[in-house]
Amino acid sequence: MLKRVLAVLLLSILATAAQAFTLTDSKGKVHRLADYKGKWVLVNFWATWCPPCLEEIPDLISLHESKKNKLAVIGVAMEYQDPKYVLDFADQQMISYPIVLGNSAVAKQIGPVRGLPTTYLFNPQGKMVAYNVGALSRADVEKYISANK
Repeated sequence: MLKRVLAVLLLSILATAAQAFTLTDSKGKVHRLADYKGKWVLVNFWATWCPPCLEEIPDLISLHESKKNKLAVIGVAMEYQDPKYVLDFADQQMISYPIVLGNSAVAKQIGPVRGLPTTYLFNPQGKMVAYNVGALSRADVEKYISANK
């Protein structure tokens, strides 16, 4: 019970801190939270060296491809040395959702990244409603969305 109260409290604090973001992806396209009104937005912080991050990539691709009208997925690559390596890696993995080359300033717009992967979910009204450190599956995201429509 205490864990649940703390989680809700943390989510409330984070929700007030991160109400908007402006991210530029690797292709130069700007993504603003306000541009996605009416859609769920999933922002996933990941790294090429992170096994749980790699586990969830196929599910994030699947969500992006199958739910384009209802859900936007944005990947934020963190802790890299060579941007070209990240982009080549994303191509090899056939990642179809936008990839942002992240850093602490990018993360600060959304919320703390205490581990990788870290995922933030915003509802169609643009409010952050979920935060998760660790791997997520497509089923986890779909279950949460259908329970919170």
